[in-house]
Amino acid sequence: MDVASGDERGTTERVLTLLGLLQQRRVWTGSELADRLGVTPRTVRRDVERLRTLGYPVHASQGVGGGYQLGPGHDLPPLLLDDEEAIATAVSLLAGAGGAVAGAGDAALRALAKLDQVLPTRLRHKVGALSGSVEFFGGGRTPVDPEVLMTLARASRDEVEAGFDYPSGSEVRRRRVEPYRLVASDRRWYLLAYDLDRDDWRNFRVDRMTDVSARSWSFRPREAPDAATYVQESVASRVYPHQARFLVHASADTVRAQIPASAAVVRRRGSELCEVLSGAASLDFVLMHVLLLGHDFEVLDPPELRRRCHVLAEKLLSAGATTSPAPATEKS
Repeated sequence: MDVASGDERGTTERVLTLLGLLQQRRVWTGSELADRLGVTPRTVRRDVERLRTLGYPVHASQGVGGGYQLGPGHDLPPLLLDDEEAIATAVSLLAGAGGAVAGAGDAALRALAKLDQVLPTRLRHKVGALSGSVEFFGGGRTPVDPEVLMTLARASRDEVEAGFDYPSGSEVRRRRVEPYRLVASDRRWYLLAYDLDRDDWRNFRVDRMTDVSARSWSFRPREAPDAATYVQESVASRVYPHQARFLVHASADTVRAQIPASAAVVRRRGSELCEVLSGAASLDFVLMHVLLLGHDFEVLDPPELRRRCHVLAEKLLSAGATTSPAPATEKS
């Protein structure tokens, strides 16, 4: 391979990396892009011009809050898709993000967010009209409005506040949040966000939200917990009045195949042990679920659950030892 062809390949890879960065966030400064790409700001300016030549509308602004931004153009940028293909792709992604396609939600939403970044306004209207005329049935996940998912995804991407009405007890209250990540479980979509009125991290079920909107106030991202772990632990245990931890004598992979992710958190503890964290309205209920897994286990927390094991064991032994009198037979 000669030097010229190697340089050309390196430039192409760098430009594609630059395009990917511009699709991930609303605005990047020149120095941020230079740092990510490992080049000088002058090289970033040249690569931006290369993208513009290819038809990607990269805008540049000066001053505080300024930088490079990928915006929609008058024509669909060269994604190897014509208008009809772009509309069909967007509608299919809307269906997948809304839960109509099992297992496709996460990837569909990521792809839809990228396509939305560059989709011309005239095509957005066609996508909305077509997606509104299509309905789906089946699938295990609770259906949600794809436009609500897109509104929250845009707000997370652009780092702007979001607002929505959400039930709290017997009331419905307006919530103001800094959206961080959308998380899909096996049954539902959740939003992990920083609740501005409660000054803490919270997760919200997307299917319970109404009147969802992105606000104009931007925010600086806070140090956040791992989104998937936080939401899973909350759904599986923290929302319940009682939580329990068990040491199960089976591999984590074996137990994960037996318990839905929304029902318990399974942590690896070596090759043949795992820790199970779950919650329920009753400690007896969660105890019976672990018992029915069929593996030996130990109660780690809470202490009162250990005492409850002895009480239930005595009842089971008593029930097994009791013999009912044989039914009387009628004399002919």
